[in-house]
Amino acid sequence: MLSGGCDCGAVRFEITQARPTVTVCHCSQCRRTSGHLWASTRVPRDKLCIVREDGLTWYRSSDFAQRGFCNRCGSSLFYQIDGKDATGVAAGALDGPTGLTTGKHIFVQDKGDYYEIADSAPQIERY
Repeated sequence: MLSGGCDCGAVRFEITQARPTVTVCHCSQCRRTSGHLWASTRVPRDKLCIVREDGLTWYRSSDFAQRGFCNRCGSSLFYQIDGKDATGVAAGALDGPTGLTTGKHIFVQDKGDYYEIADSAPQIERY
């Protein structure tokens, strides 16, 4: 089991079955909502337990997905695509050690011009 939460503690969660890899998204929307890039693992919705949700707010970020964040400290925490039985969970919000590894980079065509991708994980232009 892994646990995690936001910076101020108003949102806490536990996950019992995470994908062992992290996907790093470089699209402009993920960069805007997270402040840099979005790194997340994927968890079946029934394996994600929100333990404390005092600060949890959902934002409809597109016509097909929503993002969960803390309305007190601003931490980006979750990404859910409508109709999918999984939730993207921010890797940086997990308490360590996680044992996760970077599996791939997506939307690298849209990445910021101020950084380079320095690891050997596959880079996908669009996803």
